[in-house]
Amino acid sequence: MCDLKGAGDSDPVQNSDSYGRRRDLFLLASACSVVVHQQRKQPTIGGREKNTAEKRRRVVDAINYEQEEKRRRRNINKRRKRMLLHFERQPQRPSVWSFDRATQWWDITVSGFTNAQWLQNFRMSDKTFTFLCSKLRPAMERQNSTFRDCVPLRKRVAIALWKLATGSEYRSIGHLFGAVDGSHIPIIAPQEYHTDYFNRKGWHSINLQGVVDGKGLFWHVFAGMPGSMHDARVLRLSSLWELASQGMLFPDHTREVSGVMTGYYILGDSAYPLQKWLLKPYSDTGRLTADQQLYNKKFSRARVVVENAFGRLKGRWRCLLKRNDSDLELVKSMVLACCALHNLCESHGETYDSAWTEPAVPVVGTAAQGAEDEGRHVRDAVMRHFLSHS
Repeated sequence: MCDLKGAGDSDPVQNSDSYGRRRDLFLLASACSVVVHQQRKQPTIGGREKNTAEKRRRVVDAINYEQEEKRRRRNINKRRKRMLLHFERQPQRPSVWSFDRATQWWDITVSGFTNAQWLQNFRMSDKTFTFLCSKLRPAMERQNSTFRDCVPLRKRVAIALWKLATGSEYRSIGHLFGAVDGSHIPIIAPQEYHTDYFNRKGWHSINLQGVVDGKGLFWHVFAGMPGSMHDARVLRLSSLWELASQGMLFPDHTREVSGVMTGYYILGDSAYPLQKWLLKPYSDTGRLTADQQLYNKKFSRARVVVENAFGRLKGRWRCLLKRNDSDLELVKSMVLACCALHNLCESHGETYDSAWTEPAVPVVGTAAQGAEDEGRHVRDAVMRHFLSHS
């Protein structure tokens, strides 16, 4: 007999058992997958500790790296600051260290000067100039540097002299006297207190007070007071007044003149106060006696030495005749330097060209000043001495 059952016509009991087995296998596979997935998603306790340590290490490394970077940047800034400070402390070389200047004037022209040309340009002979340089050498000598050669001492002194230059018959008791006077040095109006420097002649100046001996050499100078200040006030502000008032100006030496013991005296014009160490002429009120007039005449002839000294000073160093535009302290230094150079030239017998200045004219002051009692008897004694030797 032919079997008429199809492929799907199986036994129901057998089919039910097969379905159950397939279901169980599916459920088992699903459970395994879940377990494996959970195991991957949730590591063990040992794995968690390992991950935490790794993270901590990375954080520590990052912190250490940041700190190292900070230290490195700090060190770099310190090095930069040290370099800047080093360069700031180094002497800065100017963009133009020196100018190349012509030297023919000194090397060729001056070297061929005759004695007359030395006198004309520097107001002293080559011999006196050399003596001056020898005295100035300890203070003014310079050394050549790596960058340039210094200006030779003789050349520097010559330039200074050129800059400064181009800007007594009473003998009977003259060795007992010095003569004091004041002179105005023209300046540009200062920015501060300029009215104080405006003198009675109508221009700005500083006062130069000088005391000279019988040879016309300055032995005391005081410069820098405003031009409007009176000569008597300048005298009281100078060290000369303090020394003389304390008896420290002259040596203790006396000589009898017309029955009066006399010492050393300074001769001043009528603008100065009469002192036991400073004599002045009789004030001419129109009622002077013949003896007083004779005294004033001889007194004026004695004082002309200081007038001549100022004339020769300004004639030789003509910077004192022109308005000086320098700072007041520099003007003062220039004035004092000219006085020292005047003494040098005069004491070395340097020729003075009369064309440089006009001779000083003796002037007898007539301004009435209250004479002090001290010194009055000395002046009267000198007057009697003049009368007895006239």
